[in-house]
Amino acid sequence: MEILTAFRWQDAVDILLLAVIIYSGINLIRGTRAVPMLIGLGVLYGVYFASGRLEIYTINVLLQNLLGWSLILVFIVFQNDIRRALTQVGTGPLFSSADRIAQSQAVEELVKGVTAMASRRVGALIVLQNEVGLNEYIEVGTRLDAQVSKELVASIFIPGSPIHDGALIIQHGRITAAGCFLPLTTNPTVSKTLGTRHRAAIGLTEETDALAIVVSEEDGMVSLVREGKITRDVDAATLRTTLQRLLVG
Repeated sequence: MEILTAFRWQDAVDILLLAVIIYSGINLIRGTRAVPMLIGLGVLYGVYFASGRLEIYTINVLLQNLLGWSLILVFIVFQNDIRRALTQVGTGPLFSSADRIAQSQAVEELVKGVTAMASRRVGALIVLQNEVGLNEYIEVGTRLDAQVSKELVASIFIPGSPIHDGALIIQHGRITAAGCFLPLTTNPTVSKTLGTRHRAAIGLTEETDALAIVVSEEDGMVSLVREGKITRDVDAATLRTTLQRLLVG
């Protein structure tokens, strides 16, 4: 009886942990480009098992050789998605109450600065760090360590400024560095009409949990980028609400 009770307890824990892992995995890949590929692999595995049962040997052997490399293919194609997912495992709210106040004040000033730049069609790329550190990108930029203000943000991106081409990085509600260079996305599905700033914003957010704001110098359109996905033509109210929700809580 004791052995049976212990087994049932272990079995229940096993099922619970498996459910948590599956649920967490679904949340990590939901809405990403990994979903269509996983569905495609599922279909191929279904055809593989069906061909084996129906004794369709040629198809079965071909799929067996193909699916033998499927795991390696997934790691190669989705290395950025996997890296971002692993950095999110075990992360929690790391900001103190003081950090949240600084973040809230920074968001207000940032929205004002972005709105002003958009009205004058001044191009800009602004990155807000979340929980994953961005020090490797900060090191190649110009360190500032300044309070966020609409005047400072706008002045950094004035054409002719030596650091206006790079990205402005904000950590814990303060401007840490400017003129930073970010990795460009290699996603082939990204629209060819997007420029370097947009591609850099997508590239960084594919690898980290940071948020990126892009102001287009062509049309003054404001874009918000998160998890490698870009939302274009964001108005001031939506930008403020989204940043407050994601950064301040």
